[in-house]
Amino acid sequence: MSLRLPSEIVVEDVLPTLRVLLARELATHGLTQQEIAAHLGVTQAAVSTYVSGESELKPRIAEHPRTDDAVDAVAAGLASGEMDGYDALAEVLELVRAFEDRGPICELHEEAMPGLEGLGCDLCVRGSNPELRTERAVLDDVREAARVLATSPGVAAAVPNVGTNVGTALPDATDVADVAAVPGRIYEMGGRVEVPANPEFGASEHVATTILAAMAEVPDRRGAVNLATDDALLDAARSRGLDSMEFEAGYENRGERLVEQFEARETVPEVLYHRGAFGIEPITYVLGETGADAARLAAALVAEAADE
Repeated sequence: MSLRLPSEIVVEDVLPTLRVLLARELATHGLTQQEIAAHLGVTQAAVSTYVSGESELKPRIAEHPRTDDAVDAVAAGLASGEMDGYDALAEVLELVRAFEDRGPICELHEEAMPGLEGLGCDLCVRGSNPELRTERAVLDDVREAARVLATSPGVAAAVPNVGTNVGTALPDATDVADVAAVPGRIYEMGGRVEVPANPEFGASEHVATTILAAMAEVPDRRGAVNLATDDALLDAARSRGLDSMEFEAGYENRGERLVEQFEARETVPEVLYHRGAFGIEPITYVLGETGADAARLAAALVAEAADE
């Protein structure tokens, strides 16, 4: 992953767009190109290019409503004399800080450094954060789990019609947003497992609900993957001596019902399954300490089921 600082995004993408927009807006206030150049700290030739419409703009910056507000305020202030350079700089800095806090600068930064995608990175506004390292570890685990599913023989045939997913929860997870999974689900295409996107937190309610219920009884059971229910796979789990549990297929209060069953058993099985219902495809969940652990176990069970 190539290293690129957020400040480079500001210098190379944000400021050039702001200068062009400011130059054009100042021109509408009747300022000469020389006056505009003095305000912006550029040459008159540069201003001529800006106002001619030849300059390239970053759409995410140029079309953002906060940009419009800032440009209008700065241009009006400079043109009327109510703002000096210090005031204008303060206004622009406020805009940049807003864009650095989960705004378009973050989006451009993620494009430049794809490894940041899905991290909810807030380095620009809060500095290094130990919690972010934990989130990165969870996202990396889901990436590893997806890789296992995509490269293990036979898994494609075990993907349900509705798709599969794999999730890993943060150690102190209490909500669906604390569980990372693959957006849009993992699906089968042409006999292959296709992973459509990088993992994100809050991407799968069903997998997250199962994990959170498991963690309520066994906090270290933080990962799960769902597959199509298959008797051969369930037999393979029993042959391994894995604990399994059948549960009702309905979605209503599923988390609460699972918690009750786990509490009654005083444990969480490695394999959960249901036989489906009207409009609900039969699904099996394989659980592990992390999503990658669950994916490796699921791949092993699929392989053993194929050998039976």
